[in-house]
Amino acid sequence: MKAIETKIPGVKIIEPDCFGDHRGWFMETYSTAKYEAMGITNVFVQDNHSMSAKKGTLRGLHFQNAPMAQAKLVRCTKGAVVDVAVDIRKGSPTYKQWVSVELSAENKRQLYIPQGFAHGFLTLTDDVEFEYKVDNLYSKEHDRGIRYDDPSIGVDWGMLLNGMEPILSEKDVNGPLLKDSDVNFVYEGDK
Repeated sequence: MKAIETKIPGVKIIEPDCFGDHRGWFMETYSTAKYEAMGITNVFVQDNHSMSAKKGTLRGLHFQNAPMAQAKLVRCTKGAVVDVAVDIRKGSPTYKQWVSVELSAENKRQLYIPQGFAHGFLTLTDDVEFEYKVDNLYSKEHDRGIRYDDPSIGVDWGMLLNGMEPILSEKDVNGPLLKDSDVNFVYEGDK
């Protein structure tokens, strides 16, 4: 298992070891000791699993405000997505910068997203299943989102959508721009 650092400190691509033979394959999707050795020391308390029926479904950009902020360890178990993490910590040297990575059932990659980031993904295939671990329980009171197409952030979804309109939830259609949101993350240095 290895961690690949991204352009934003703390956001990591994880490539699990996968062992295959004539029967199929096996991999550990999570091991506390191995993740701690990579600097990921969160205690994950909830697992989530979503299914998106259609290619072009866009979920995000989502986060939970402090004190219920969530770090996430995400992976795609069926189909493929482009997964995005956006730094929304005020005062961060990478504020409003984003990282994207393709996650798929085929490549088995994971993305670790620390607290203080908005998260979203775009499905590249039909029938996508997406799983993620979080280190804080869901809190409706703290649940937030910002627009996926916020021009101050500039995530390049357009090239991926190839002229299609994304399939969005009502929450995501009506999400605020970052400048109009009540995001309460403040950069406290890289840990």
